[in-house]
Amino acid sequence: MAQAVQESAAPMSVLLVEDDDGDALLVAEHFADAETVSGLAVSLQRVRTVAEAEEALATVECVLLDLALPDAHGLDALQRVLRAGDGPAVVVLTGRHDEMLGAEAVGAGAQDYLLKDSVDGPSLTRALRYAAERVRGERVRRQLWDANARAEENSRLERGLLPTPLVADPGVQIAVRYEPGGQRRLLGGDFYDAVEGPDGTLHVVIGDVCGHGPDEAALGVNLRIAWRAMILSGADEAALLPTLSRLLVHERELPGLFATLALLTIDLDERHARVRLAGHPPPILLQQDGPAQPLPSTHLGRPIGVLPDDHWEVLEMPLPVQWALLLYTDGLIEGRPNADFDTTGTDPDGDEGVLDTDGLLTIVEQCVEDSEDRAVPATRNGGSHGHRPWPPTPNRLLDRLILRVGELTDERADDVAAVLLVSQR
Repeated sequence: MAQAVQESAAPMSVLLVEDDDGDALLVAEHFADAETVSGLAVSLQRVRTVAEAEEALATVECVLLDLALPDAHGLDALQRVLRAGDGPAVVVLTGRHDEMLGAEAVGAGAQDYLLKDSVDGPSLTRALRYAAERVRGERVRRQLWDANARAEENSRLERGLLPTPLVADPGVQIAVRYEPGGQRRLLGGDFYDAVEGPDGTLHVVIGDVCGHGPDEAALGVNLRIAWRAMILSGADEAALLPTLSRLLVHERELPGLFATLALLTIDLDERHARVRLAGHPPPILLQQDGPAQPLPSTHLGRPIGVLPDDHWEVLEMPLPVQWALLLYTDGLIEGRPNADFDTTGTDPDGDEGVLDTDGLLTIVEQCVEDSEDRAVPATRNGGSHGHRPWPPTPNRLLDRLILRVGELTDERADDVAAVLLVSQR
């Protein structure tokens, strides 16, 4: 059975870099003998110079390299092959008087060395097999190292992008969530934060740096930390967006990079909110005695980083006695509704390609009604909301909302960040 497996395996692709015709013929004979004995098939290609080898390295598993060639000699030949190749194993061939050079070649990056006048078929194929396995093992170790490094980087970015809210006031409960888009497991540029200011005012930010990858995530970290520092230092609210825009322009790698932001300032005692939107979806207001609805977007401004010296207006918003606010990034509404999504009650003029805000409102209503495991039908388009459970449990409601959006939509590629605030007063 083992013999049958070996014979059915694809031949090992070997590149022989040898200018001496006699030595090249001897190597070919060794391979023929070894195939008869061990069943290892070899697809042998021969070139005479390193320059010719450089053009063929991408298609081979192993290289048999003579260290005395017309265009390169000794370790110089080896270094040129190692630089030009895409990871093939390299076994060098030397004469008996150059055995020390062979050992130096292994120290310089070759997987093994063989003496021309003492090699035979079995030793040649064994050296190539071991060399190929060493390269595969090293490649796996490198991939594991890269994966661990990315995981550590991801953890550092997560701590920077997704902090623990710095809020002590028991009058509000806060739940936060983040999910990477699609099949990715790396953070993008979505971020959030919530901070209680020196005067007891609640400040919340949610943002989305366009694009995906570590650069965008690092930029999101910079913006979030700058926002928190300004809030804790008592900076003027009107200066927040202009300052963050200047910071983004200074820190971004690409000139067209921008970010959307929603800034929320809430006086919990007075039940009053100030909202600043920089190209970001407006927060959704949830209330006990009325339907969920987005805050007015009449003061929607451009994303930060688009125009220098831009200006953003503030929306003054009274809050009801019982309220909750959902802030989110647009990844939550960009999935495509699937066959399980009930479009009853959604906006007929909305974008049928994606969930959009109106579809999200339908799901929010269902989740609010069910958040305490009570089977009360949603009534967005009329009827009483007086019997819905209130106040909802923030973590339970947000978990249910994100899970339900995932169940009812497909092809969501963007990241999702969400913050849910629930008044306890």
